[in-house]
Amino acid sequence: MENRRKAHKQMNDSQPQKGLWGWLKRINYRFQLLRWLILIVLSLFLAVSSYYTFKVKIANLSNLQASLAKTTVIYDQNGKKAGSVSSGKGTYVSLSKISPNVQKAVVATEDRTFWTNIGISPKGILRAAVSYVIHGGNIAGGGSTITQQLVKNSILTQQQTLSRKVEEIFYAIQVTKVYSKKQIMAMYLNNAYFGNGVYGVQDASRKYFGKNASQLTVAEGATLAGILRNPSYYNPIDSLSHSVSRRNLILQRMVDNKSISQTTANKAKKEGMNLVDTYKATRGYKYPYYFDAVISEAISKYGLSENEIMSKGLKIYTTLDQNYQKSMQASFKNKYNFPVNPAGTARAQGASVAMDPKTGAVKALVGGRGKHVFRGYNRATQMQRQPGSAIKPLAVYAPALENGYHYDSDLSNKRQKFGNNGYEPVNVDNQYSTTIPMYQALAQSKNVPAVWLLNTIGVSTGVSYLKKFGITVSKSDQNLALALGGVSTGVSPLQMARAYSAFANSGKLPDSSYMITKITDASGNVIAENNNTGTSQIIFADTAKEMTQMLLSVFTSGTAVNAKPAGYSVAGKTGSTEVSFAYGTKDQWIVGYTPDVVVATWVGFDKTDKNHYMQGISETGITTLYKDEMTRILPYSKQTSFTVQSADSMAQSNGTSSSSSSSSDWSKKLKESISNGVKNAESTIQSWYNKITGK
Repeated sequence: MENRRKAHKQMNDSQPQKGLWGWLKRINYRFQLLRWLILIVLSLFLAVSSYYTFKVKIANLSNLQASLAKTTVIYDQNGKKAGSVSSGKGTYVSLSKISPNVQKAVVATEDRTFWTNIGISPKGILRAAVSYVIHGGNIAGGGSTITQQLVKNSILTQQQTLSRKVEEIFYAIQVTKVYSKKQIMAMYLNNAYFGNGVYGVQDASRKYFGKNASQLTVAEGATLAGILRNPSYYNPIDSLSHSVSRRNLILQRMVDNKSISQTTANKAKKEGMNLVDTYKATRGYKYPYYFDAVISEAISKYGLSENEIMSKGLKIYTTLDQNYQKSMQASFKNKYNFPVNPAGTARAQGASVAMDPKTGAVKALVGGRGKHVFRGYNRATQMQRQPGSAIKPLAVYAPALENGYHYDSDLSNKRQKFGNNGYEPVNVDNQYSTTIPMYQALAQSKNVPAVWLLNTIGVSTGVSYLKKFGITVSKSDQNLALALGGVSTGVSPLQMARAYSAFANSGKLPDSSYMITKITDASGNVIAENNNTGTSQIIFADTAKEMTQMLLSVFTSGTAVNAKPAGYSVAGKTGSTEVSFAYGTKDQWIVGYTPDVVVATWVGFDKTDKNHYMQGISETGITTLYKDEMTRILPYSKQTSFTVQSADSMAQSNGTSSSSSSSSDWSKKLKESISNGVKNAESTIQSWYNKITGK
């Protein structure tokens, strides 16, 4: 009987098993799927481990402590500290200046094995893994050691993703290899957020208890440690009851962790919460629009991220002149320097740039009025508005001087139409004459002579010269309206300051406008350096000289006479664009210079409509601001004098001079006639050639 049962069992075992499980066993037996699966999993684990190990190995973790201990500092042109930028930076203190009571409390509540673990907790990781499965692939909080929290707050992002969590683990292990536990504890406590805008245990001690971190009692240390879980919920200023409850829980955990005795804990639990606020935030962002532009330049030109700039303790050396900057900001704070809005519903805005014409270095910059928004709209660098008549020296008069005209050449000033479409410009003052000397046409900002002159030298010539000055004109704007600032894409004060630098610098245009000269990391290593500080000759030195003579007249007898600072000579040009619905303007410009500095200023409304415009069609709305700016800034400049007279002074001199002067004037007129004759001959020959070749 027994033999029959054994035989039956052997027969059943020899028969193939049915069902899914049997099928899987047969497939696995035939193809060794389980072994392949194990191999794939191990290979994947090895690949991921190798990738993250390599990533953390090449990371500059040796610089972590230095970057956390220091804020990013911005230096001026003389290497003096101008201000600082920081995100999550408090007063950094060494561990010896932090009470052991805080350290014990933090370890008891955040990471009990901190002093012995390798930067991670296997149990914590296992709990996190189980939670990840339970929550359907969502990363839940918890499971992080103090070292992991330090990595998350100072190196990685706050994203709750699996890849970020894996990266956090590898970084934590590497940080533990690079730094001692005491160093990690110091970095963590100095970098932690304690609510109410306060970072770091030293500033938190001042904020909540009015004392240094070294003086904290057991109860106070437990209170600060309790805030870390949820700063807005557990800080004693906003929620005293929650803070006390959390403090008492941590005190008991300290007992469980054998950090303090039960008697000490009981005594601490009975202590009242004596809140004293002696914390004073340091204001390092002294020149907001300039610093905004510096950060933007570091990002766009040198490839840094905003987070790196704000949190890595960099040193950024700039071209900032603090005297210029303070002067400019003072002018912008004076509401009486700005035009009044007719409707009274919004304030007029403004923007200004001061630049060294020899290098393109930005010395001062203001990008708006009113409340500043960090890295918000910076009108000085980002704005694109029509320049009006401020473009005339660039698109019309400088090209004309390079093509045979002179400061006193006669230009047509009679009412007339141009081209096939009958374009008919008008002078703002509605005053006309048969002819007018070029310097007067420029000083009085006459429109008809400017259009006539551009038509004579050719629109393409004006376009090509604007490109030389760094201003690109779209195809649709390449017409005679260009002479009056008809540039639909617009320009910024930064562009205009650089363009006019060529007049102040003997025809040499700075290759770029810039603020940053060098950037070093927290350890002093140079990570970026500006080597592009050269210039390019775009117009002849004599052209720049003659342009300066004419532009001086704008301030002595022309449209900018009311903007001239007392005791100083300034050359430059005004500009404005009119609104169609009223007697007023939407943009007003003055771009002026001395041999030492170019200052380009704009005034207007961000949005122009019937309730937001400047009354009148001259530049009266901007002259008060510009005069105040230059009156404040120029005393701090080198005060280099111009080497030429204004054109109107020269003309007066020539008109009352001796025969030798008259002879010189006759010679110049002859030279001009010959030059114009050559030009006309060239035009005629080109016309004949086109007819012959069929072009």
